[in-house]
Amino acid sequence: MDIFDRITKNRGPIGQYQSAGHGYFTFPKLEGELSAHMKFRGKEVLTWSLNNYLGLGNHPEVRKADAAAAADYGMAYPMGARMMSGQTRRHEELEQKLAAFVMKEDAFLLNYGYQGMASIIDALTSRNDVIVYDSESHACILDGMRMSLAKRFVFPHNNMENLEVQMGRAVKKAAEQGGGVLVITEGVFGMAGDLGNLKAIAALKDRFDFRLLVDDAHGFGTMGATGMGTGEHFGVQDRIDLYFSTFAKAMAGIGAFVASKKEVVDYLRYNMRSQTYAKSLPMPMVIGALKRLELLQTRPELRENLWNVVNALQSGLKKAGFDIGKTQSPVTPVYMHGGLVEATNLILDLRENYGIFCSMVIYPVVPKGDILLRLIPTAVHTMDDVRETIEAFTACRSKLESGVYNKETFTDISNLRS
Repeated sequence: MDIFDRITKNRGPIGQYQSAGHGYFTFPKLEGELSAHMKFRGKEVLTWSLNNYLGLGNHPEVRKADAAAAADYGMAYPMGARMMSGQTRRHEELEQKLAAFVMKEDAFLLNYGYQGMASIIDALTSRNDVIVYDSESHACILDGMRMSLAKRFVFPHNNMENLEVQMGRAVKKAAEQGGGVLVITEGVFGMAGDLGNLKAIAALKDRFDFRLLVDDAHGFGTMGATGMGTGEHFGVQDRIDLYFSTFAKAMAGIGAFVASKKEVVDYLRYNMRSQTYAKSLPMPMVIGALKRLELLQTRPELRENLWNVVNALQSGLKKAGFDIGKTQSPVTPVYMHGGLVEATNLILDLRENYGIFCSMVIYPVVPKGDILLRLIPTAVHTMDDVRETIEAFTACRSKLESGVYNKETFTDISNLRS
């Protein structure tokens, strides 16, 4: 079959909804200043879909630093990959400060989180090695393993008993092949908001020989006494061999980093193909990241404001009888039951009639018959925002349960797309 014919007939698990959802449910346009309140299709909406945890995306000091760096350097400098002509002292400064903050010897600055994690796994492992990973690992981890030649064993999400079983198999297999074992998990799982059991996994180092790689994209800046991340939260940061995070969440920017022992970071600098053959991160993004890191470290009130909102939202939802799963982080899932029609009409009602914009997740990301509404609280949300949202959710739940949304004619999506 011709490739174009095949992809035209099979649009993929998400792409199958393109004709019905593009421009509204998928690829929606939020406009205006980054804030808890933005514009959607010309109307103001209360937004719970931005990974702007600390409110740095539109912080005046951040905006000033970004603008000054763009004026001083433009968006092109430095040109070329870092190994060839794209290295600067500011890139090195950011790496040093990131390493110091997460208590590692060195750090390597990466252009993007998704690309970076995939490339770390590819560069670090060989055909003789074995990877053991959590079943709910992020897509970047799964794609990194697809590129790797290492053998893989998976354990059910946060199931420590099964992890021990898989570790026994992995260690045996690695010994037979003359390789090592890499365990990969996340600090905060970004869909459900629960935490990887880093303390229990780290304790297994007393029984098994392995290295631990943690993707802490949602934990960096939000978890722990100083915002260092989920390793700090559990008191095991020193037992994490490779610590990874992105700037796209709490730092509200672009880029990522991996931190470890100096010799390991040096190896990655010279062997991560996604960085060796990619243009250096532009100077405004580097200087902007330095300012964001400074505020993350010196303005604890930003994290305090975040957690005040998180606690109010999550306790309020639970008090109102909503199922928010096992979240232990700012990520706030709200679980309901219904099919595609109900989910579609629920979101339409929330956006059009209640002015609430949040993300909807349906099958195949969650089981059939489940609806997941994902809320991301930030430091710039208010208690009024929390109250308004819980009231709207309560009203919409009543409509869902009474069958109001079980009608395809509730709203004509074709009139809403733009």
